[in-house]
Amino acid sequence: MLLEILAYPFMQRALTGGILIGFLLSNLGVLATIRKMSFFSEGIAHASLAGIAIAIVGNLAPLPVALVWAIFIAILIYVLERSTKLHSDTVIGVLFTSSMALGVIIMSQTAGYQPELISFLFGNILAVNTNDLLIMFLVTLIIITWFYASLRQLIYLSLSDDSATVSGIKTKTQTLIFYIALALATVLGVKILGIVLVSALLILPAATSRLLTPSFFSYMLVSVLICEASILAGLILSFLKDLPSGASIVLMATVFFAVAVIFNIFTSRK
Repeated sequence: MLLEILAYPFMQRALTGGILIGFLLSNLGVLATIRKMSFFSEGIAHASLAGIAIAIVGNLAPLPVALVWAIFIAILIYVLERSTKLHSDTVIGVLFTSSMALGVIIMSQTAGYQPELISFLFGNILAVNTNDLLIMFLVTLIIITWFYASLRQLIYLSLSDDSATVSGIKTKTQTLIFYIALALATVLGVKILGIVLVSALLILPAATSRLLTPSFFSYMLVSVLICEASILAGLILSFLKDLPSGASIVLMATVFFAVAVIFNIFTSRK
């Protein structure tokens, strides 16, 4: 059945894009959950609407413009967190609502149906084209290279910011890069899952893995496996039942999470 599905070029592109983004989001998701940053991803996803709207009005490719806008928002969050008395969730809430409002205003000036906007709002992994795949591959390669080169520092930083600073880690630099990496990964995920659902794939595999694993290494490994399995199962379900691809992927990730919760409850009683 899988070979039959992969006979279609659009499914080949969808699976390739899904594997790339799944690997990226599941790795970053582990640290995002440790640092309690799930709302950051949600904020970036909604804020990206302004970048998408600017691209559509300017007749530009939406994905590159949305990525640049995400970097801008991530840097702005970082700066405002450290230069004001506002808490992180307040800063993110202000920026994502403001940016989303800007996107709505910009889109109101365009006439007619906008398929690219609908694609980013609700996700359409089946619409991923060759240029999108190239961008996904390059961004994923850059982020993953930095991520594994800095993994020890990032783990230490996630556990204790003060201790990391004392040990000589450049906490400000690494935190800023992590914000940017998470923002870029989120926007790439928006292309596949949509603004509404993208944060689910960042959090669900990591949360599921946390319930099942005893060590940090296995935590990361199982998170990746669950994320990729969710994407594959979701794509198959979407293809066979003619369902929305993004929602199908998130639904499968939710099923894995539910099974992990049940397993965790029963094993903890023994």
